[in-house]
Amino acid sequence: MGHRIITAGLGVVAALAATAALAQPAAAPAPAASNVVEKPTYVSIPMEVTVNKPAAEVWAKVGKFCDLGVWMRIDCTISSGADGQFGAVRKIAGGRVTEVLVGETPLSYTYTQPVAPGRPYNLYHGTLEARPVNATTSKLVYTLTFDNSMLADDAARTRDLAQKRAQFEGALANMKVLAETGAMPPAPAAAPRPAAPAAK
Repeated sequence: MGHRIITAGLGVVAALAATAALAQPAAAPAPAASNVVEKPTYVSIPMEVTVNKPAAEVWAKVGKFCDLGVWMRIDCTISSGADGQFGAVRKIAGGRVTEVLVGETPLSYTYTQPVAPGRPYNLYHGTLEARPVNATTSKLVYTLTFDNSMLADDAARTRDLAQKRAQFEGALANMKVLAETGAMPPAPAAAPRPAAPAAK
C-alpha cells in the first residue's frame, strides 16, 4: 500500500514539473547587431551648375530616376515600381547599391539608400533639382546628405567628402552637356595601368 502511494506521489510530482516546464516562456533569441549609430555627424554637399536651357527642357533630358545610368556612366535598373513613382527602387553598380525614390516634384526628386544588414545606417539621401533662373537658363542643383561619423577619423572624412564632391560634380558636368547638346561628352580616357615589375 505504502509503495503504491509513493509511486503515485512521484507521478504527480513529475506531471507538475512537466506542466511547469511547458509554462516557461521560450528563451528569447539573441538580439541582432544594431544598425543605429550612437553619435551621428550629419554633413551635406551642395553642388550646382548653370545650364543654358530652360528648366523643363533640362529635366526632360536628365530627370528620370534611372537617367543616372547615362550621366554617371553606370548601369541602372528599376527593380521595383515604375520610374518616377514614389517608392520606386533602382539598383546600380551591378546591383550592389539600392536607392529608393522618397520625394518628387515636377522638377526634382529625392532618394535614399535603405538600411543594410551588418552596416551602420548613415541616412544617405540625395536630391537632384532643375531650378529655373529665367526663361532660357536654369541650374541643376545636387545635394547629398549623410552621416559620416563611422569613418575612422577627420582625415578619412575629408577624403570622403572630396571624393563624393568630385564624383557628383563630374555627373553635373555630364548633365549640363547632355541637356545643352542632347549627347553625352566623350568618356575620359582610362588611366594607364602601372607596368608590371621586371622579373628578377
